[in-house]
Amino acid sequence: MTVSATLAANEAVAARRAAGQEVLALGFGEAGIPVHPLLRQRLTKAAGQTGYGPVAGIGPAREAAAGYWTRRAIPTEADQVLLGPGSKPLLFALLHAAGGDVVLPKPAWVSYAAQSQLLGRDPIRVPVPAGEGGVPDAEAMDAAVREARAAGRDPRIVVVTLPDNPTGRLASEQSVKALCEAARELDLIIAADEIYRDLVFEPGAFPSPAAWAPERTVTTTSLSKNYALGGWRVGAARFPASPLGERLRESVRGTASELWSSTPMPMQHAAAYAWSDPQELVERVALARNLHGSVANAVAEVFTGAGCEVMPPQGGFYVWADFAPLRDSLAARRGIATGADLTRVLLERFGIVVLPGSAFGDDPEALTVRVAVPGIYGESDSERLAALVSGDPVEMPWIAEALEGLKEKLQALTASE
Repeated sequence: MTVSATLAANEAVAARRAAGQEVLALGFGEAGIPVHPLLRQRLTKAAGQTGYGPVAGIGPAREAAAGYWTRRAIPTEADQVLLGPGSKPLLFALLHAAGGDVVLPKPAWVSYAAQSQLLGRDPIRVPVPAGEGGVPDAEAMDAAVREARAAGRDPRIVVVTLPDNPTGRLASEQSVKALCEAARELDLIIAADEIYRDLVFEPGAFPSPAAWAPERTVTTTSLSKNYALGGWRVGAARFPASPLGERLRESVRGTASELWSSTPMPMQHAAAYAWSDPQELVERVALARNLHGSVANAVAEVFTGAGCEVMPPQGGFYVWADFAPLRDSLAARRGIATGADLTRVLLERFGIVVLPGSAFGDDPEALTVRVAVPGIYGESDSERLAALVSGDPVEMPWIAEALEGLKEKLQALTASE
């Protein structure tokens, strides 16, 4: 097992900067905005809370998380909620509780496959519907699961991401409904990673699997993306109010008791405040949504202008770009034949850090890359805060300069030597 591709990219950026080399950091999925002062205050106030808490989490934090989901049309009671030090360990514990093989969309966030492999299981990858992301195509999943079972494998859980990392797309209601129907027919648990839910750019109904398969959907979230609190490490899982949900929650709680004992107490108090949706934080998330959407769409336009195929981003802060239309010129001029070749050249020749699609399960020969846009929000908290509160973030001088620099570098990528 190697270091996660996203974390490795972050370390590569730090190393290049320490060596005084130019770098355009578009590889690491960190939200890139300053912490709201009220959240800092809550954490500071709770800093003295050093005792172990309940394995599932303190009552106020679980009640706040239940209210968070209930206000988003997923009725939830506090006893359905379990907290953890980030949603990542909760997902791992859930895969462990489910047992059997894991079905993933293709492409999918890097850690899903890695966690499956840590449990000794190679994931079953299923392509997403055309133009979408985060959810396997239901018909293809049905065929893949039946084929796997005929070969002696034991698929038990499918993981979906809404909206998606790496594609930045939000699966359609039609695709989510079809997935739920197929999961019920195949008796699959659905793990719905909705960590980017509050960062969907356009308002409208959110297609959570919990709405159409409530008895078998476990939903996860955290504060790391909407409030940019990745380093604080606090997340929550909502288990269905069904016998299956109760069994899964107890299994995950048992795993938690042996792995992390309890979520850090100060973080739980901050989370209890954040998940109550106070108006000041609701307004902060709205600003973040505008920043991410504005810059992601501007970055998508730059890649489209360079000749790439790009699916317009719909949520989160990622752009998925396919250099396939440029394959011949890239091969002839740069010797690029794979996604890894492409990202190596972008880094070594142009100082651009992005991740190859193969890191997310795409074919190695595919010339796809995932671009994380917060790397150009600013070099300091003051710049990032100015971008956050700006009505038109792409007009901020440092963001406009970064976009222009990216455009020039991409043009140079396919230019003659």
